[in-house]
Amino acid sequence: MNYTLTHKKLPVLELEIDEETSAITQIGEVFHAEHIPVGIETIEGRPVRSALNAWWMGRAIPASRSGLREALQLMNVSSTNLLLLKCFGLSLSDQYWINSHAKPLNWDNVNFFDNEFSEDVGNALFGHTTQGAELSLVSPDNTSDGWLKKKWIVDGAQRLLVKGGSNPYYQEPLNEVLASSILRRLGVPHAHYDLAWDKDRPLSVCADFITTSTELISAWHIYSTAKKPNNRSAYQHYLACCERLGIPNVQEGLDHMLTLDYLIVNSDRHFSNFGVVRNAESLEWLGPAPIFDSGTAMWHNSVAYRIHPNEDMPSKPFNTKHSVQIRHVSCFDWLDFSALQGIEEEYATLLDQSVFIDNDRRDVLCNALTRRLEMLEKLATRHR
Repeated sequence: MNYTLTHKKLPVLELEIDEETSAITQIGEVFHAEHIPVGIETIEGRPVRSALNAWWMGRAIPASRSGLREALQLMNVSSTNLLLLKCFGLSLSDQYWINSHAKPLNWDNVNFFDNEFSEDVGNALFGHTTQGAELSLVSPDNTSDGWLKKKWIVDGAQRLLVKGGSNPYYQEPLNEVLASSILRRLGVPHAHYDLAWDKDRPLSVCADFITTSTELISAWHIYSTAKKPNNRSAYQHYLACCERLGIPNVQEGLDHMLTLDYLIVNSDRHFSNFGVVRNAESLEWLGPAPIFDSGTAMWHNSVAYRIHPNEDMPSKPFNTKHSVQIRHVSCFDWLDFSALQGIEEEYATLLDQSVFIDNDRRDVLCNALTRRLEMLEKLATRHR
């Protein structure tokens, strides 16, 4: 079937998509090469089909999503790739979508920023849909990333992302709120997270920080704009790509992110859960995205006796150990440790709300946070 890849209201290129697999089978005329998604390899202004396909399929819910098999059965859909066509590839993270030649649509009438959408897909992903019910599959949940259960909901003019946790402690939502509080205290741009509940299971809730005129470009797509030389580290390559594109304030944003990740022992800061924001119409780079998605931290799935804050902990994305990765931070002058006084007690209050966290685990985690804060302060003092 023939479609136009569209960037908000601007036609970018024509393409053919196999309705049975959602794969792009052919690329037609290119109208606005400058609006081809960032990081896609091009030859003489035309995208390489395999690269465009990787970007397109990468918009689908990942196969690793918790509870996905059951959700697909409830929705009577065989593959998450097929859900892409159901929602025209629309997302709440950027302004790209596909417009059918057979039944053309209007951006103003279909985008999820301005129009309400069904929560059927999100509810199915949380296992809340009654089997046999007729579901609406036009949803931004079809293009949501990550392995934890999550769904978008409409709250007046706001679009809120609700995200769950994982067995056995369901700790990730509590960690999101902790990270949000740390960043708020330090005055660092971030996505603000609140706590909600699904019966006795904690959920994190945050408002979409992307608007109808902006979009999130993942660090991976920035990183992919040039081939990394063998003699350049991943950190240096990412900075070089950002500098070549003219993205402002990147090193400052990385300083903030890597410092937070060291403090809370974030084990999963991969290239897809940080990035930059740009204006979707002018293509002006606005700077680093607010810090978001910090839940896989604080030994979220480790038993209490294996929580050792002094140990060198695994990290991503630039180095495999936090003790090495924290060396990339160029400046700690912005870091006001007095603003973090009482953060351990605040975390204890958070943990006390969950039936999955017993008192022993709470105490071990809070003591570990205290120790990490002490270690960070020593590092910052030596650096200065």
